[in-house]
Amino acid sequence: MSVEVSDVPEAKRYEARIEGESEVAGVADYIRTAELVAFVHTEVPPEYEGRGVGAALVRTALDEARAANLRVLAICPFFAGWIARHPEYKDLLYQSRSRVSD
Repeated sequence: MSVEVSDVPEAKRYEARIEGESEVAGVADYIRTAELVAFVHTEVPPEYEGRGVGAALVRTALDEARAANLRVLAICPFFAGWIARHPEYKDLLYQSRSRVSD
């Protein structure tokens, strides 16, 4: 089984489909700026869970962020957890450049 992921900028999300099926198997919603992409919500319906849909969404989205030289803000717990388990993507995480002193 192959999962196909595509960016749908007009909907501000990535969509995953199982090869040969037309139904959306999962989505990852985002907010994008010129420097940053914030992943805010990921959803995979129960019938597609455990089939690699979520991982395909995250990997594709992060690979495209890297290619576009964007930093990533993982607001979505699924994205944050996935990145924590895949340290090769931690360099993409957004780091605040300024800190307020007390």
